[in-house]
Amino acid sequence: MIALSGLFLAALLAATPIPFQSELVFLGLQAAGWGTFALVLVASIGNTLGSCVTYALGRWLSDQRDHRWFPLKPAQMARAESWWGRWGLWLLLLSWAPFGDTIVALSGVLRVPIPAFLLLVAIAKTGRYIALGWLGAAAFGG
Repeated sequence: MIALSGLFLAALLAATPIPFQSELVFLGLQAAGWGTFALVLVASIGNTLGSCVTYALGRWLSDQRDHRWFPLKPAQMARAESWWGRWGLWLLLLSWAPFGDTIVALSGVLRVPIPAFLLLVAIAKTGRYIALGWLGAAAFGG
């Protein structure tokens, strides 16, 4: 149980601005004989909840737009809003990618509805861990 808790924490942290990787933990546990289904389930839930933390940070940041330390200047914010308007919610399907935390935070800044956010992020994160589990099973003969 401690191992799965560690995977959950690693996956959660990996989806926040904290630089962390969960793939090594996932593959290490898979190589040690843990079931792929349990690993995918735990990692997906942890990673999705980590994205919720990043989304919440984005929501908080959106209330700070008038402060001079806000990370985006008005022109950059307008460009981000235009970019989001063009590609929309479907960008959240890339939340698993290395630049995904930026997309997740931007969705919070732009106040994407929570149900749509959760659905698309959960699909993306779960798909990522299914693919990782499949690769691990092929590599470790399981």
